[in-house]
Amino acid sequence: MLSPFRRRALLVILALLALSGIIAVVVFNLVGSRFASLSADYIRRWFNTPAERPALTNTRVACPGAPFVLPSAGLVGLLWDDPTRPYNLLNPHTGIDIFGAGQPGEDAVYAAYDGYLTRLPDWVSTVIIRHDDPLQPARTIWTYYAHMASATGASFIVADFPPDTREQFVAQGTLLGYQGEYSPGQPIGLHLHFSIVLGDPDGGFLNEARIANTLDPSPYFRMSMNNDASPVRPLRCWGF
Repeated sequence: MLSPFRRRALLVILALLALSGIIAVVVFNLVGSRFASLSADYIRRWFNTPAERPALTNTRVACPGAPFVLPSAGLVGLLWDDPTRPYNLLNPHTGIDIFGAGQPGEDAVYAAYDGYLTRLPDWVSTVIIRHDDPLQPARTIWTYYAHMASATGASFIVADFPPDTREQFVAQGTLLGYQGEYSPGQPIGLHLHFSIVLGDPDGGFLNEARIANTLDPSPYFRMSMNNDASPVRPLRCWGF
C-alpha cells in the first residue's frame, strides 16, 4: 500500500503527464500543418517523370482579379513558409520556386507587376523591382527574382538590365531573363525563386532571406501559395 507521500507524488506525476499531453496537442494544432508539406513529392515527380510535367504546370494566365501575373511558367514547387529541404521549420522558404521544363537559359522570366527595377553591382542572377502595393495603397513592396544564371555563374538576365541598374521602369510582363541553376551551397535544380519583400523605413528593401520580411504571395496571385494551405499542384485560382 502506498504511503500518503508516495500517493501525492504519483498524483503529481500523472497530472504533469496529462498536462504534457494537452500541451503537445495544442502545439500540434498550432504548427502541425508546417510539418506536412506536399512539395517534395511534386518536385520529385517533376524531375523524375517528365511525362507528368504538363499536368503539373501553371501557365502565366492571370487569375481573375489578381494584380500579379506569374513571372514564369512551370511547377510551383516550393511554397511560401515551406519547410521542405533544403529549408526547415526554423528557416522556411520565403517565397515560391517555379521549376521550368526546358534547359538552363530557356524558360523565360517576366515582371509580375509594373515597377522600378534594380540590379546591384554584384548580383549575378538576381533583380528586384519596387512597387506601390496594389493591395495596400501607400505601402512599398518589392518583388525579388533569383537564380537566373547557370550553375557556374553565367548570367541569364537580359542585357537591358546590366549590373548596377537602378530604378529602371518595367511594365508587367517585361522580359527579365531566364531560369537557371545558380544556387551556390543549395542546389535545387532549374527554377526561379520569387518572393514579395517588405520595404524598409529608408526606402530600400529588407533582407529577403528572413520570412518575417516577406509576404504571403497568395492574395497577389489569387492562388493558395502558403504551405499551410497544403494546395495540390498545379495551383488553382481562388473560386475555381
